[in-house]
Amino acid sequence: MADIAHATRTEALAGRAGGAAGVTLTPARPANRVSLRAGSGEAKSLSDALGHELPLSPKTSVSNGKGRIAAWLGPDEWLIIDETGDPLEELGKAEVLHSAVDVSHRNTAILVSGTGARATLECGCPQNLSDRVFPVGSATRTVMGKIEVVILRTGENDYRVECWRSFSDYSFALLSEAAKDCLA
Repeated sequence: MADIAHATRTEALAGRAGGAAGVTLTPARPANRVSLRAGSGEAKSLSDALGHELPLSPKTSVSNGKGRIAAWLGPDEWLIIDETGDPLEELGKAEVLHSAVDVSHRNTAILVSGTGARATLECGCPQNLSDRVFPVGSATRTVMGKIEVVILRTGENDYRVECWRSFSDYSFALLSEAAKDCLA
């Protein structure tokens, strides 16, 4: 019988730290991520399978407070981020039509926090991230610089920027420079 090789994934931004006065940039903890597609009529059954509500309103997210976030990305699309478990396993038990794809290998995240977090993000993102338009719990797929990202507002001065691993160095460098330039 052949031996099975198991690859150990090195986190894309391992050991990186950045920021400036008023803003801190840190790589997020490793997480399982699932791209979930289903009709809104299946959301209740999928929420039951996950043991976690799927948001049904545009640009919102729901956190369970234990390391799992579900973000609404479109009328039939959610991104589920889980730092403690495997949502794909739970979704496999749902008996409704849906597509659940593990995208953990594709994405990584940068946590942007502090009183200058919003200004830092707005230096590279054309979207309005003001408190009125983008309150705590908001989520959006947008662009930052030249790449697509998902931005989640997780606290008053806390944001999570989900990006593809292949763009993680670019994202971190862009945010680091924005933190210095926008807050100067």
